[in-house]
Amino acid sequence: MSLWSRIVDAFAAVARGEGLTSVFDKLRTPPERSVAFTIAVIALGAKMAKADGEVTRSEVRAFREVFHIPASEEANAAKVFNLARQDVAGFEQWAAKIAAMFGPGAEVLKDILEGLFHIAIADGDYHEAEDAFLQEVARIFDLHACCYRGIRSRYVPDAAPDPYAVLGLEADAPLEVAKAAFRRAIFDAHPDRAMARGMPEEAVRLAQERVRAVTQAWDEIRTREAA
Repeated sequence: MSLWSRIVDAFAAVARGEGLTSVFDKLRTPPERSVAFTIAVIALGAKMAKADGEVTRSEVRAFREVFHIPASEEANAAKVFNLARQDVAGFEQWAAKIAAMFGPGAEVLKDILEGLFHIAIADGDYHEAEDAFLQEVARIFDLHACCYRGIRSRYVPDAAPDPYAVLGLEADAPLEVAKAAFRRAIFDAHPDRAMARGMPEEAVRLAQERVRAVTQAWDEIRTREAA
């Protein structure tokens, strides 16, 4: 059974009234954790896409950019997105169950938040409602404020570019601390590690984008220190 077929089954269970706890309990171990990751981005992304009052074609297209969807699975993917939009559970409930399954503060929760930011800026605007939505998701995920600022600075066009924030650091962090954070970020962003913690192969481009961002941030910090 393909990834998307398994995701359809999971959402269908929720639509039939099966509790989120029961559904996620079935997805705690590999390879089903990749199903849980995809469900997390779809469910929260579909709800966030309505946070600014409408679901645009660009936001749906952004979802397709996060996940490589084979032509043979397009019907299943569309069914999943529609099921997510129709689900009546609040996003806070979904976020809490996702955090409980992966563990508060887990690295994979950062991956999920990055996917949501990608969807949020898809229409060219970053709305206050979306910012409030993502801040609350980050809080429920138990991600540090500097982590949220770092991801936000990479995605939001008008966010102040801050290489230290991209590495999850305060602006006064010593060079050696920044170097260690860069190495750790590169290690964590490696596609093999990303997939091991639950990111499906269809979404590894998120990890690749993070590698580019943290490398650029480290290069900027080194240049500043050398000046």
